[in-house]
Order: sequence, then structure tokens, then C-alpha cells
Amino acid sequence: MPREATGTSLKPLHVSLVAIPDAVVSTLSGVFDVMNAFSVLPPPEVAITRPFEVQIVGIETGPLTLASLVPVTVQRSIATVEATDIVIVPSILLRPDGWRKGRYPELVDRVNRMHAGGALICSACSGIFLLAETGLFDGADATVHFGYAGAFAAAFPQVPIHPERVLVVSGRREELISSGASMTWHDLVLYLIARHMGAAAARSIARFFALQWHQDGLAPYIVFEGRKDHGDTAIQAAQDWVATHFSVANPLEEMILRAGLTERTFKRRFTAAAGVSPIAYVQRLRIEEAKRRLEGTEASVDEISWQVGYEEPAFFRRLFKRVTGLAPGAYRRRFQIPDFARSDKNT
Repeated sequence: MPREATGTSLKPLHVSLVAIPDAVVSTLSGVFDVMNAFSVLPPPEVAITRPFEVQIVGIETGPLTLASLVPVTVQRSIATVEATDIVIVPSILLRPDGWRKGRYPELVDRVNRMHAGGALICSACSGIFLLAETGLFDGADATVHFGYAGAFAAAFPQVPIHPERVLVVSGRREELISSGASMTWHDLVLYLIARHMGAAAARSIARFFALQWHQDGLAPYIVFEGRKDHGDTAIQAAQDWVATHFSVANPLEEMILRAGLTERTFKRRFTAAAGVSPIAYVQRLRIEEAKRRLEGTEASVDEISWQVGYEEPAFFRRLFKRVTGLAPGAYRRRFQIPDFARSDKNT
């Protein structure tokens, strides 16, 4: 475990913020600013002057253009970092051809050495792609941006991935930490501050920067897209039909009839091809349509329940919360454009 810095008398914890050409500037700069902010916060926000020493490290010092096409300055070569307490790899931008392994062997080797020296190893969003090459996360639960979950699972099948989770802490020493989609780097830095400086310091930082814990998880943000690359033409036809007929009274019966298969065979083949059961598939399509209507219309929850195929609003409400983690009303408040941002030309 890295040492606890609970007062001004201890040396600041050293944080190695890794910069590579694939990184995006928003996460890197956000983590850098927040973890360096203690000395500039107005009193009485915090009584700790400098608990962290954050350095941007990379293969070579000097200017480095990130994937955002914004240059940053690498302050220190990672080869010269003899000891560090926390390693953070910020979000990376995945190219169309996916993550290409083996491009940063020196970084991978150094991260392994830092871990052996007791450092916490952290990824923000898609930074887990680089860290997974170390082998440290093999068999350890982790999370990644849900948009990259398929690519990550294909590249690193040995790492159990949970894209619906905001923050995952794994490892024997709880030293492997990953955060999920995009702005969940807020949760990562608040967790690190709370872990080392205490809850009061984390609350002060959250208040000053208006950071938020994503306590509802990431399920509300994930858009369901049914798997269709399976090659089963009968199931594909059923998926194509139900995509526009999910609100009918008995869509499962109609799909079975159209497929020309027995009920048992259809359910088995559908689940194998689509990755979920036929009824779960229909439910997810209905919930996605309900989400769109909650976001873009003023229709009541009961009315939307009927529009997407549910006669019992109470059942719809329970199902909606189970799938998204939010009640329909809470979902609408979270994602509907607020009144102050609306106009006749933008509604």
C-alpha cells in the first residue's frame, strides 16, 4: 500500500500520469489539475497544502502531440522514475483498426516494475488497453468505456470486463483500479483522494470543481444494440422484424412463426446468436424506445409504457429501473434537455 499522507508533514505522494500519443487531452489535463489543486483551493476548503506531486511521464521528455491533436509537455522520462506511489493511464482514443499491442514495451515494463514497488496501477476509461498488456489485470475484474468493451474483450479475453460499472478496485492489495466511460475519471480521482486524504478532502475537491460521483452506475448511458454478426439468417430475419414491431402484443410468438422453427429451437438459437434470450431482447428494444420518448417528449410514463408495449405501468417501471438503474422519472430528469437550453429552433 502507498503511504498515507494525512497531513502537511509527510512527503507528497508521487503520481505518474502517463502520456502516450493515443491519449486524449481532456482526461489527462483534468486528472492533472484536480490532483494538483490542493495548494490553490481557498480556505477553509482544505487544510492540506500538497498531498500529491503529479508529473506527466512518458517515453521521452518534451512536447508530445496527443490523439486530441493538442500538444502537452512530458515532464519526465518514465525510465528515470525510480519510485512512484500511483500510476494513472488516462483515456486513449481507439483507432478504427483497434488497439495494436506491443507499441510501448518500455512503458509496459516500467509499469510492471512500479507495481512490484508497491504502486497503485490506475486506468481512466480506455487507458486499461495499455495496462492490460502488463498482464497485471489477468483474471482481475476491470471496467472500460462501454463503447470499447467489445474491442477490449476481443483483445484481452483474460481480463473480466464490466463496462456498466463506474469504478472497479481489484488485486490482492486493492492496487488495480479502473474507471469506466469518459467522465468517470471524476470518480477515480475522488476515490484516490478519499483513500489517501480522507472523505473530507474528497468532498472539498468535489464541491470546488462540481465533480460528481456516478453512483447510479453507467447502465443509464448504455444504448442497447442487438448483436447481429452471428450469421444465423433465420434469427437475423426475426431481429429485423422485431426491430420495428416490438410493441405488438405477442412479438415472441410472431418471431417464432416467422422463423419456421419450434419454440424450443428458436429460443436456443436466438440466445446463442444474439447473446440474450428472445424475451430479454424484446424488453431491451422496448426500454430503448421508452428512453428516447422520455428524453424527447412530454408524454407521461404511463402513456409511454403503453406506447412501447406494456399494459401495466407498474411492471414497466420495475423493468425500466432494473435495466437502466433509474426510475423513468429520474431518467427523464437526467437526460432531457433542460428548459434553459431549449428554444424554438432547438427542442
